[in-house]
Amino acid sequence: MNQKSLFSNTIFLAIVACLLWSSAFVGVKIGLNYHTPFQFAGVRFTISGLMLFLYFNNRREYLDQLCRHWRFIGQMGLLQTVVIYMLFYSGINLLPAAISAMIIGSSPLFISTVSHFYSHNDKMDGLKSVSLLLGVVGVAIISLSGSDISSGPQLSVFGVLLLLTNNLISGFTNVLAARKPANLSPIVLSSSSLFFGGLALVAISIPIEGYGLKAVSTAYFVSLAWLSFLSAAAFAIWFTLLSRPGVKVSELNTWKFLVPVSGAILSWLIIPEETPEIASIAGMVVIASSLLVMNYSNRRNSVSVRKKIQTNAI
Repeated sequence: MNQKSLFSNTIFLAIVACLLWSSAFVGVKIGLNYHTPFQFAGVRFTISGLMLFLYFNNRREYLDQLCRHWRFIGQMGLLQTVVIYMLFYSGINLLPAAISAMIIGSSPLFISTVSHFYSHNDKMDGLKSVSLLLGVVGVAIISLSGSDISSGPQLSVFGVLLLLTNNLISGFTNVLAARKPANLSPIVLSSSSLFFGGLALVAISIPIEGYGLKAVSTAYFVSLAWLSFLSAAAFAIWFTLLSRPGVKVSELNTWKFLVPVSGAILSWLIIPEETPEIASIAGMVVIASSLLVMNYSNRRNSVSVRKKIQTNAI
């Protein structure tokens, strides 16, 4: 595979997006030491939206698409940016970064379930079900290994519920993004939904959190800059992949099982009080097995489709 085809390959780009998202857990935990959750999220996404706006080189076309598809963009901004990240930041604020990564890592199960009921060409089959169940088992093993949750049992359970609700709504937004209007650019969709959703989060945060910046430091600005960049890049990649013909929501989102693995590793490397356990390593092996099963299922389905096409041609 040459370099050009590599950087246009769906699997490669999905892995890049998931690796970017996995680094968010550490960045958010660092940033929350200096800024309140909703306001920090709002500032981050507003900057992300501006980054993508500057990247899109046709300003007139950008504004034209924004005016034509403002309803759809508004829906995505409300769900994908405001609701999901209010849940995400509230949940991760109550849990260790590694545990948060594991719970968010179960999102492919929720997304595949929603897609099964709302997309006629993305139904669950035996191998897909096995793959998803293996992934969730792996996430559960790693999550249950983290017994020392400083927030206390009641608060930690609430944090888990917030992140699971985040996963469910994420399933609907992925299906919605896959059905975006054909003439709406993924970059315009990503940029505008992040920018306006970010502004909405800032507005919501003011009566709830007041002036949310507690202190400033180099660590805060580094985390904000990185989080803004990764959101802009990861969402642009993901919305582009979801709009590709033949890409199924459930199969694409299976790669999100990489998020808890990479996110936990980064948390263990960077955050001193978070360390790996044997159960965590075992969970990662199970998650890797789920990805292998899903890839085998995808290859088998592709061969089956080619054989049918050849038979019909004869």
